[in-house]
Amino acid sequence: MAVGKYERELRGILSADEEVLQKTTKTCSKEEIEGYRAIEDIPFLVVRAGGSLGMDLIAIRGEISFPIEVKSSKHDVIYFSDEERLTEQAEWMIDVCKASSVMPLYAFRIKGLRGDRWRIFTLDVPGLKKKQKVLQRKIPLIERTVHGNYKVKWENGYPLHEFIAYLNHLLR
Repeated sequence: MAVGKYERELRGILSADEEVLQKTTKTCSKEEIEGYRAIEDIPFLVVRAGGSLGMDLIAIRGEISFPIEVKSSKHDVIYFSDEERLTEQAEWMIDVCKASSVMPLYAFRIKGLRGDRWRIFTLDVPGLKKKQKVLQRKIPLIERTVHGNYKVKWENGYPLHEFIAYLNHLLR
């Protein structure tokens, strides 16, 4: 997973970078473009995060913030059991976010697809407050396999353009 490139892409989208938005929406439908362009109303402050288990990005906008882990694949499903570190990371994110009352996001970018290539997921973090709790109900949770392992299925995610449009509605 060559994620660095996609971290920069997502950072550009969420911070309303014109060049990144133009490139990202080149193959999108009119509805998808409008959703992406809604980020221009109130962009996020996005910083790259570091750490061995870590999060890739931290996005901050008004009264809401998200640690974001970026994943990419040419396949439509990522099984965390394929890399033990991914499961450890998810469990760590739950613990840290629960202690901080912050909702984590996983952004999954599928390669080789036209249109909105990004899907958003979250983890089940108890104890969230107000608007984050409302958002958590809207965003699909990362699934578990029959063996209890995490898996991210791209088609079950929340399209990024819809997420952006919903945030604009929720945070007004």
